[in-house]
Amino acid sequence: MAVDLTPDAVTADLAQRTSRFVREVVLGVEEEHRGVVRTEAVRTRLQDAAKEAGVFAPHAAREFGGHGLDMRGRVLVFEEAGYSLLGPLALNIAAPDEGNMHLLEAVATSAQKERYLRPLISGSLRSCFAMTEPAPGAGSDPDALTTRAERVPGGWRIHGRKWFITGADGAGFAIVMARTSGAPGDRGGATMFLVDADNPGMKTVRHIETLDESLFGGHAELAFDDCLVSDEAVLGEVDEGFRYAQARLGPARMTHCMRWLGIARRAQDIAVARAIDRRLFGSRLADLGMAQQMIADNEIDIAAARGLITQACWELDRGGSGAQSTSIAKTFCAEAICRVVDRSLQICGALGVSGDVLLGRFLREVRPFRIYDGSSETHRWAIARRAVKRHEQAVGR
Repeated sequence: MAVDLTPDAVTADLAQRTSRFVREVVLGVEEEHRGVVRTEAVRTRLQDAAKEAGVFAPHAAREFGGHGLDMRGRVLVFEEAGYSLLGPLALNIAAPDEGNMHLLEAVATSAQKERYLRPLISGSLRSCFAMTEPAPGAGSDPDALTTRAERVPGGWRIHGRKWFITGADGAGFAIVMARTSGAPGDRGGATMFLVDADNPGMKTVRHIETLDESLFGGHAELAFDDCLVSDEAVLGEVDEGFRYAQARLGPARMTHCMRWLGIARRAQDIAVARAIDRRLFGSRLADLGMAQQMIADNEIDIAAARGLITQACWELDRGGSGAQSTSIAKTFCAEAICRVVDRSLQICGALGVSGDVLLGRFLREVRPFRIYDGSSETHRWAIARRAVKRHEQAVGR
């Protein structure tokens, strides 16, 4: 079956309005704050402006006030929002909230949706996803999960430590992955729990200093000591947490790619504009062969990344797992986007290194994407395993 790349009229219009909103409203705020916002006042101001412009929550179900876009529809809109580091925050499609909305829509009970999902979509509440742990706990290998939840009368007691929890500072609740059966290294046996921020058993240990700074709420280390939650706090079914995590991670990886692709386009636009205006050695920089090669390679990387994202989202929309296609797209995009930003900075020379443009900030922000959501090496390992298995099945081994 062919992949139809033509957007419907409603999606195309939303993408166009999002592009206009980002350029007319968000870019000015981004420049003012140098791409890094830490206050709720600015977040609220941006989101109120997005609501007024009619571009807020494009991914969320219509019953919760969103536009109800499928994954392919998000490709266009999220890329336009990602043209600014603050665009996703303004539209309420930034990580980790966007992925948590997807998870809650799919798994939460009606009561949980009203308590957590609806205010999350409206922007009145933020969230975090507490899965990654300090070594030797869960990271690239989720089966290494060490945080444990034990049954107690009326609920569960959670013990463990999480780190690199994006958006934890100021989040209203956390979705916490804890082992409810088996031992670290065993497949399965994890459960997701909804833990409110005011739970005395969940504490912030520290805020982790990182290369990137634009994700709202930063990256924190959390401790769970005698963290008591009720049975109503279980998200989905007991011992099915890993399955739900995979259902969340595939789409979330693609939306990460979409957002960062917007920044790649922005970097390319800055570089091309500079190459046209800058004259040296008797001609425009844009007319010199080495600069032309970098500009062309950027165009190739951007187009290839968009194609891989679109194919993976088409598979997800059809109900497929998309495991191989999302791994391929994530690995390629993380590296291609980094290449585009790096080349763009090189084209701009001293200007690119300076603070007069945000290319240095972009480079700091996109570099960790080769580690986040599964490192490139982990994805390559998984991609190769699937390829070998497919070949063995084809030849009857």
